[in-house]
Amino acid sequence: MSRLERHAERHLVARIGWLRAAVLGANDGLVSTASLIVGVAAAQTGKTGILVAGVAGLVAGAMSMAAGEYVSVSSQSDTENADLARETAELAADPEAETRELAGIYRSRGVDEAVSLEVARQLMAHDALGAHARDELGISEQTTARPIQAALTSAATFSLGAILPLAVVLVSPRSLLVALVSGSALIGLALLGGLGAQAGGAGVGKAVMRVTFWGALAMAVTAGIGHLFGTVV
Repeated sequence: MSRLERHAERHLVARIGWLRAAVLGANDGLVSTASLIVGVAAAQTGKTGILVAGVAGLVAGAMSMAAGEYVSVSSQSDTENADLARETAELAADPEAETRELAGIYRSRGVDEAVSLEVARQLMAHDALGAHARDELGISEQTTARPIQAALTSAATFSLGAILPLAVVLVSPRSLLVALVSGSALIGLALLGGLGAQAGGAGVGKAVMRVTFWGALAMAVTAGIGHLFGTVV
């Protein structure tokens, strides 16, 4: 067996399911918890109250992320299953028409008419539903919806992201709390943006700038509201 035949390619698209949930969860945990802490601190709340608010935000946010991801990805999974069920019925009702449809897809991609029909027939004989799922519906093993994986990943990474600002609250003096939480959150966001970009094969600089900008904006807005509320009350 040649070296080329032994070579197994690993494409980044295989990571898309868990990577999206992980990056979203960690960023959301860090941004939302840090913003909540900064907002509560700006309202002149004591350190104990700030810590309680942060912990409550972590628990509520992790549960919300898990539930939201599960419902969202389950909806995607339901749609995929409905399409597959319809395709199964169509294959049973008129396999020849489905073969011609598959061949038409290959012709549209530049395959010769005779070759496209022969390829379609061979793929139909091997795995008709798999061929139509992949080439007609765009459903593959790498991109198929996995609700439980997405929910657990989002909850776990949200919690990990939220731990950083909570840890800073524990070790920071009250007078420097807002500055230290904000600064550490921005550093954490930059690191998460870079790691997520590397894992997904994207540009690191653009990802870092994107997450730090929106994180800074979220904390600034929340701090302003907290300061206004604290002044009024």
